[in-house]
Amino acid sequence: MHLYAPVIALLVLGGGFALFSVVVSSLTGPKRYNRAKLDSYECGIEPTPQALGGGKFPVKYYITAMMFIVFDIEIVFLYPWAVYFDSMKLFGLIEMVLFILTVFVAFAYVWRRGGLEWD
Repeated sequence: MHLYAPVIALLVLGGGFALFSVVVSSLTGPKRYNRAKLDSYECGIEPTPQALGGGKFPVKYYITAMMFIVFDIEIVFLYPWAVYFDSMKLFGLIEMVLFILTVFVAFAYVWRRGGLEWD
């Protein structure tokens, strides 16, 4: 248990500091609120009213985010493979070819469906 004492002490210290910061800021912070302070801020543009339920949001943003995540994960897997390429021999090569082929099929599908075209 004495090996974990520094970790536990650091967690207690960090939690105590967070709690102390929240309590002190609520006690000493300004209490004057006005309409402009409570209004939402959209980069200097007047906020637009939204429809009930949040309104429509273009799906292309979500598709772009998912594609970014897929290709980001591909890069995460390519780095260790490149580092240990010599020690994995043929097995590593076959596994990486299958992985890249799977990602390429997904990329071709998105490209063919028009997911890469912006209006």
